Amino acid sequence: MSLTRQEIDSQPQCWEHALKQLSDHTQVLPAKGERVAVIGCGTSLFMAQAYAHLREDLGHGPTDAFPASAARLDRPYDRILALTRSGTTTEVLSALGTAPSATRLTTITAVPRSPAARAADDVIILDHADEGSVVQTRYPTTQLVLLLAHLGHDVEQALTDVRTALSTPLDQRLLAAEQITFLGECWHTGLAHEAALKVREAAAHWTESYSVMEYRHGPIAVAGPGRAVWSLSPLPAELAARIEATGAHLRRPQLDPLAELVLAQRLAVRRAEDAGRDPDRPAHLTRSVVLA
Repeated sequence: MSLTRQEIDSQPQCWEHALKQLSDHTQVLPAKGERVAVIGCGTSLFMAQAYAHLREDLGHGPTDAFPASAARLDRPYDRILALTRSGTTTEVLSALGTAPSATRLTTITAVPRSPAARAADDVIILDHADEGSVVQTRYPTTQLVLLLAHLGHDVEQALTDVRTALSTPLDQRLLAAEQITFLGECWHTGLAHEAALKVREAAAHWTESYSVMEYRHGPIAVAGPGRAVWSLSPLPAELAARIEATGAHLRRPQLDPLAELVLAQRLAVRRAEDAGRDPDRPAHLTRSVVLA
């Protein structure tokens, strides 16, 4: 079994451990009413997008998610929240270095004493969820579970459904699909982007991702026989009918969206193995992007 698959399988325990530690981190996570910027790269950006959308939806305050390379931190934020597994990503460190001195900096990372941890006023270390694989799976979901629980979002269904996601047989139509498009609505959109990224990273397979309502504005043209559309959010009946009319296989959500993401992680590993690729060490990727 690949290291990535072992890390995927450990997510229920990682999530539960993080939730037990939530009270230890409450004082350094964004308080209700704060204006917050969340920064990250790649997977961390998609987790930032999901968190930012839900934080605003739940009335906790204005929240913007930025790629660290394009963060507009000169705006009047009360707190900047940096998400970075390694704590060494060049763009994150650069953004933290340009943050206004009056703005509180909080870093969530897997690596104690990393540069991003040293640059922050407050640090949350999730080293129990760190990974040996290049491809991130359990770390970002553990991080997001912690953030969602802090917002008061109920994660019990995710904790129940993740075990189903880890044990249910993979859909052969998804394993055989020439192309897969992932869809999500509201905060699930970031999870859809992450699901598509997992399959691209691990298996080098053609995937796309969109918000549900934007999908009909052009991207649906890609759908067709031998391809698949996987939605992490419920679909309007009219859109579902249009997708099915293309001949593409449509997977509607059956589990909590976080559990659907875990199922997509499993699909990514299986497709990589079927293609003769190493899911732990995909070509052209490194654990952290460190630029000269």
